[in-house]
Amino acid sequence: MKKEIAEAFGTFVLVFFGVGSAVLAGGGIGAADSISITGISLAFGISVVAMAYSIGQVSGAHLNPAVSLGAMVAGRIDRQTFVRYSVAQTIGAVLAAFSVMVIAKSSGGGFDISANGLGQNGYGAGYGGEFTFIGAFLFEVIATMVFVVVILGVTEEKTGNLLLAGLVIGLTLTMIHLVGITVTGTSVNPARSIGPALFAGGTALAQLWLFIAAPLIGAYAGGILHKMKVTSPEDVSDVVPLDS
Repeated sequence: MKKEIAEAFGTFVLVFFGVGSAVLAGGGIGAADSISITGISLAFGISVVAMAYSIGQVSGAHLNPAVSLGAMVAGRIDRQTFVRYSVAQTIGAVLAAFSVMVIAKSSGGGFDISANGLGQNGYGAGYGGEFTFIGAFLFEVIATMVFVVVILGVTEEKTGNLLLAGLVIGLTLTMIHLVGITVTGTSVNPARSIGPALFAGGTALAQLWLFIAAPLIGAYAGGILHKMKVTSPEDVSDVVPLDS
């Protein structure tokens, strides 16, 4: 259970500080009336960097069911590990969203989820740049695919750079958020989307399926692309597990 606990903890940190930057920072990096896209993007990216270098040696620091799926497709982990990691990551995300909600409600100014939101993902009228379903779906598929290709590439034993892997992965997630926050709030992570949506309810829950399906499709494509690029029939057995 050590790896699963590490994944739950790491995903908790990612969601707590990432979503918390948007919900709790008040007039700073996460104000509802003056959102700093750069600040929130960095909160997500730095959280990944911190977890990559602290629990990466334990579980691989996937922190994301989509990343775990990509790793499975690429031959880094087996199906059972994917399922166990996904459950642990989702539990961590739900606990983090609940914690952010409790802290937000303790504010002297009060907190109304229906009015302020809980950092949930979304699209369409009334959300961010009001992008359509098609735009939101395409962004999440493409962004997740790129994210997974980068992760698998930089952690590949033969061609990657394990010393810089955490930094590269964190910066890539920051880049994705810089573009995606106004499109969907940026998911690329089903667990990150499930946590806030469970407590926000309403439209967030109704649209949640997109933020599960699109990242998983993108992750599958990313895993296939990685295999096509760096794996040949002669060296399949040499691929080192991401969580080794």
